[in-house]
Amino acid sequence: MKKLLVALMMVLPLSVSAQKFGHFDSASVIQAMPEYAAAQKEMETKAKGFEEELGRMQEELKTKADDYEKNQASLPEDIKKRREQELQEISQRLQEFYNKSQQELNQFQAAKLQDIQQKLLNVVKEVGQAGNYVYIMDATSGIPYISTSLSTDVTSQIKAKLGIK
Repeated sequence: MKKLLVALMMVLPLSVSAQKFGHFDSASVIQAMPEYAAAQKEMETKAKGFEEELGRMQEELKTKADDYEKNQASLPEDIKKRREQELQEISQRLQEFYNKSQQELNQFQAAKLQDIQQKLLNVVKEVGQAGNYVYIMDATSGIPYISTSLSTDVTSQIKAKLGIK
């Protein structure tokens, strides 16, 4: 029993030192991916469309509010109330549209980013398997310290697999 324990204690440090660890910078990889640039462009196009529609709605509200203010003194009470209600409804629709467009943009961005991250994860797994790494850690995920002498930076390998520089 003692011999087995001594043998295990001698073999254990050898197996630990033979393990390979890697790290990479996901932020630099993602920003270099063509999918990221395309998603950013799509996001900007969507946002611009929402901004244009929001601008039209704001202009409509401003025009009607200015008209109401100008003619308020000469309007009968029932028409005043109707116009005030109309202005409130336009303002409410504008706010709802803004909230909905922000929510839609956030969902779109999350979906695109999830696809990009999944592609990156698959490549990290491939690099890990090909290089016989025990772990490959993302240096941008908040790990306070990564030893560059005990861990290999595989960022360039991941970028090469993705076909980016």
